[in-house]
Amino acid sequence: MGPTRLRQLADGLTLMRALLGLPLIVMLAAGQAPLAWLLLLAGGLSDWLDGQLARRAGGGSVWGARLDPLTDKILISAPLLWLGASGRLPLWAVWVLLTRELLISGWRASETSGGPASLGGKAKTVLQFASLLLLLWPGTWGGAALVSTLRGLGWWVFWPSLLLALSSALGYVRKA
Repeated sequence: MGPTRLRQLADGLTLMRALLGLPLIVMLAAGQAPLAWLLLLAGGLSDWLDGQLARRAGGGSVWGARLDPLTDKILISAPLLWLGASGRLPLWAVWVLLTRELLISGWRASETSGGPASLGGKAKTVLQFASLLLLLWPGTWGGAALVSTLRGLGWWVFWPSLLLALSSALGYVRKA
């Protein structure tokens, strides 16, 4: 498969991920935790896959480079807002993260290169996805002890993701 086709596939996955945010929050609000969890997992896997495809193509499209970080924000913001609203995460931490995401997304959008993600920014995204998947582990998947343990682990993974978010934001600010 040629580089152009790989870039098109990567861009298609990115677009699909952008569209997952609304159904994800609707499923959470409707109490459909298993479906919400699967949507979030699909979004995280598509993020990884579109990156692999773009690298195989020798680099992604300019459109994809601009849209990819935005779709990550949409997909991560939906469950963060729900977890904050339901009291499972402190609202102040959710707002700090969302503010960081808006500021860095604005800066990256102003960059002609799309402002490539830093290593810290990529690690933050991986930890955020892992944290959210653990925090949103459906209560019907396993016994109470397993659910409690996984959600507790998600809580503990959330805090390093917040610290990485803030430290990577400082790195972006220094670049600017």
